[in-house]
Parts: sequence; C-alpha cells; structure tokens
Amino acid sequence: MPFATEIHSAPGTLADSAADLVAIPVRTDGDRPAAATAGTGWSPEALDTRLPAPSADLIAHYELTGKPGETATFPVDLGRGLVRLALLGIGAGTPDDLRAAGAALARLAKGRERVAIATPSLVQDGRTGHDAALSAFAEGALLASYTFSMKSAQKGPRPVPAIDLVADDDGAVAEPVRRGTALARATALARDLINTPSLEKDPAWLAGRAEEIGTEAGLDVEVWDEARLEREGFGAIIAVGQGSVRPPRMVKLAYRPENPTSHVVLVGKGITFDTGGLQIKPTDNMMLMKTDMSGSAVVLGVVSALAELGARVSVTGLIPLAENSVSGSAQRPSDVITTYNGRTVEVLNTDAEGRLVMADAMAYAVAELDADTIVDVATLTGAAKLALGTQTGALFSTDDALAEALAAAGRASGEELWRMPLVEEYRDTLDSPVADLANIGTKTDYGHPGATEAALFLREFAGGLPWAHLDIAGPGRATGDDGLITKGGTGFSTRLLLRWLTATP
Repeated sequence: MPFATEIHSAPGTLADSAADLVAIPVRTDGDRPAAATAGTGWSPEALDTRLPAPSADLIAHYELTGKPGETATFPVDLGRGLVRLALLGIGAGTPDDLRAAGAALARLAKGRERVAIATPSLVQDGRTGHDAALSAFAEGALLASYTFSMKSAQKGPRPVPAIDLVADDDGAVAEPVRRGTALARATALARDLINTPSLEKDPAWLAGRAEEIGTEAGLDVEVWDEARLEREGFGAIIAVGQGSVRPPRMVKLAYRPENPTSHVVLVGKGITFDTGGLQIKPTDNMMLMKTDMSGSAVVLGVVSALAELGARVSVTGLIPLAENSVSGSAQRPSDVITTYNGRTVEVLNTDAEGRLVMADAMAYAVAELDADTIVDVATLTGAAKLALGTQTGALFSTDDALAEALAAAGRASGEELWRMPLVEEYRDTLDSPVADLANIGTKTDYGHPGATEAALFLREFAGGLPWAHLDIAGPGRATGDDGLITKGGTGFSTRLLLRWLTATP
C-alpha cells in the first residue's frame, strides 16, 4: 500500500510554517539536554518567550534526557493561534538516533494534518553524516507510518499526510529524503507482500506480482511454471509444492546496469503458506505462516529499488515459490528427491521445506548464472529466533569480507546481524544412508543446532562461491507496533541489502 505520509522539503523557517504540530529537537549535550533552535526563526531567548516556560525548564519538567524518540507535547501560541509543540529527543543526531526520532514523530503525529521540523536543528549542515542522518530520519518516519489493512472501514487516527523539513536551502534536503524514501518504499513493498493473506497469495499470484514489480522497475523477468520446473529438473521445488492444488513457480529478475562491477545473486525463500506438510505444525505455529515467504518479499523489495538507488552491481533475484500443503500427493517423510544439480536429498522432515526450494534455486545460480556472490534470505529456523530473539538476524557465511560487509550494512540500517558459526563438526549430521544428504540433522551428538544445520545444508548448494545466508525468522515478523516496526511482516534486511549493494565498488 502506498505511504499515506509524504515528506517534503519546505523553504523558510519554522516560524513560517502552517503545521498543526511543530517539533523542536532536544539534543543530548553531555549530562544536560538542550533544545536545538537553528532554523526555527527564533533565537533560544525568543523561542522561550513563546513557550509556557523556558525550554530548559520544560525539558526538566518533563524529565527529558534527549534520548532518541523521547517526546513531550503541549499547546503553544507561535503567533498564529494555538498549535501543538513537541519536544523530540534526537540524541547526538546520528543516523540511528534520527531514524528513531523520525519514527517517534510520525507516530506522535497520527491524526494531525501536518507536522514541521527545522532541518538545521535536526542535522548540523556540513557535519559528517548529514545526508545519512536525513535519509535515516525519512526512513524512520515513513516506516512508522506504514499501515496494512483490509478493513471495509478504517478506524482510529490515520498517519499524518505531510511532514515538512523546513530549511532556507531546501535543495540540500531533497536528495537525502529521496534516498530515504526509496529505502522505506522498498521495505513497505516487502511488508505488503508478506502481510497479504495466503488465500490470495499463492505461488502464481506472487509470481504475477513479481512480474509487475520487475517490469515497472525495468528488470528482465522470467517465470517457470510447474511443467517447466519439472522438465528442467527442479525436483526439490516440485516436491515441496506437490501437495498443494496451487502449483509451484520460480521467478528470475535481472538488474543489469552499464559496466557492472560484479554479479550478485539473491535467493529468497518463497513458501506462500507452510502447514508443515504431512508433519503438520501445531495450530499456533501455523498462524504466522502466511509470512513464510518473507525472503522472497525482501528480494522483490530490493530489486525494485536498485535502479532508483543507482546500484553499480548486476543483481539477479531468484524466487522459488511453493505452498507446503497437506494432501494425498504431499511428499512423505523418507522420500528421496533429486535437486537441480543432481544431488539427492532424503526428506526426513516435511517441515524443513524452505531449504529444499532454496537449494534448487542456488544450484541453478551456480550452474547457469556465472555469479560472483550468492546471498540467500529466509525465515528458515525457529532455532535462529531462539538464539537471537526478534531484533537480530542470524548471519552465516563462507567469506569473511562478505560477512563483514553485510554486518556493516546492517549496522547502518539499524537491522543488526550476528554472525553464527558454520561448525564443521556438525556437517556429518546431514549424512543420509540412502541419499547424498538429509534435509535435517540425523544425529543428536551435538544437541540440536538447527540453524547451523540448515545453513550447512544450504552451503552444499553454493558451489564454493562466496556465500551468505540470512536467517530472519526472528526479526522478520512482529507481534506489535514498535518504533519503525508495524505488527506483521517487517521486511527485515531489505534496507540492509540495498545499502550493501549500493556501497559495493
């Protein structure tokens, strides 16, 4: 769904604004937080005369510390009648601080018509990171205003339609806001796809949306139907999808800039609904499974924004799509399937299906796409969520430089990754007596390192290329609204991957 909120650059000062909510940043200044008045049109002394009390007293009264996202509001007369004024904590003004502040301001402004804040008070012109901070502010504000609803009538306060970044030189605002908006829009696209109910979102529907998105973004798009998948040997995708009356698909989206610096293949898990198959999930676990295609949504969000953000690397997105259902034709525990590269897999757990469809896509990338790097994204294991919770994604990689680049992009986006070990001693747990591999561990000698076993399984299909696996089972879903996050699919790692791809030389 398109954002209801737009962020504008507005010439002038805050004193000229007609907004019904005006924000004054509060910076941390050692142990003494202080209001930032640059660009407001008032000196600190002049502003104090318009407030109910001097700003320092108000900050003390509301016990503000300047913590990013902290707020206090009250009515003031700024010369054109009463409006609401918000004291908004922005910490030290770093990108992370302003991302949190933007989100808090957007949430605070719900139900209002317009909110304004002076750009010079928000970021210090000429300071290192000025553009990154403004971009982060836009990301935070837009993502916090994100909504997804299928209600026949909307209730509750709506997102504020407009946020004005007021500055004498409004041209300096436009480019960072454009970039932040592009990052947020890509994430919102991923969220929309994730949040769409599976009644509508079957493999064919998602493949159709991928075609629309790719065409609009100027990408080359190719779709495999079930007949072509079977004919060309995508045995794992076929096996996972054979239990559903809604057959599987695979989508390839290609972004090709002039004189690319390298070729990255992104693989996104696209299980449009996961019952667990014949080894069926408990009801509570199944309630979230419309979101089990989050990896595919992330890849679609990423490729949709590559041209707008000027990525210099070639990127191919591969999205294997299947519904893991229950029927007389569903794959059985102990079935042996043949993957795209000819390797056989004994299916010991029909609920470990995501790694199977991704194995086919990765094997195709190795055989056909001349890739330099492969990165896959998936809501893959409950073990990753158990280990790292809901704020941090698990990162596995065969390449130290790739792992650090992705982790750095995660830090810049506020989407933290934690590198997990590919413990070689665990590899033999994937040995099968009847096939080349088993799709889950066959031994309990090392406990149950489920996230690592899944990563080691996927590594078997990376062809020795630099490869990274993002298990986003924890941060990929949210049970409530908080900061940038809205209940449902989060689109976690969309902005991270875009920052990485646009920073790659």
